[in-house]
Amino acid sequence: MEKMIIQTDRRLKLAYVLFWLLAVAIVVAGECWGERWTGCWAGDVQATYYAEFAVILLTAICTYGALKLFSWVLTGTIDRQSLPQALRTYGRFALIRLAMLALPVVCGGVVYYLAFSTTGMYCALIGLTASLFCLPGEERMRRDLHIYKEEGGPEA
Repeated sequence: MEKMIIQTDRRLKLAYVLFWLLAVAIVVAGECWGERWTGCWAGDVQATYYAEFAVILLTAICTYGALKLFSWVLTGTIDRQSLPQALRTYGRFALIRLAMLALPVVCGGVVYYLAFSTTGMYCALIGLTASLFCLPGEERMRRDLHIYKEEGGPEA
């Protein structure tokens, strides 16, 4: 069982690092290789407005959903499952939560570079900041799944 816990923890930490590398890759792509596509919508007020509206709406929905996802899933599904199944479900929903936060980060970054709109940058920063509340760790996983180490039992 400990092996499954460690594997799930490593997988989630790798996904979290890749999430942040994706944000860095968007910035590098926009700054270094974006001479053809950066600023394409800078003069188009209507396209900029629609893109900003869409990215704000996407950020609001995805951020709220990602931050509330575990409370819904933990109480409704994971608490009623066996431990191996609960670990798989926990890992799957942690990845879904990161994917939900990746949407505003990617879309906000793209809108920022396409329209030179700081609204896109702010939405990407909101997604990145919300990901700090989803930081994976073995202790957090054990606490969420009510798994205690063999030596001491529940820790106070």
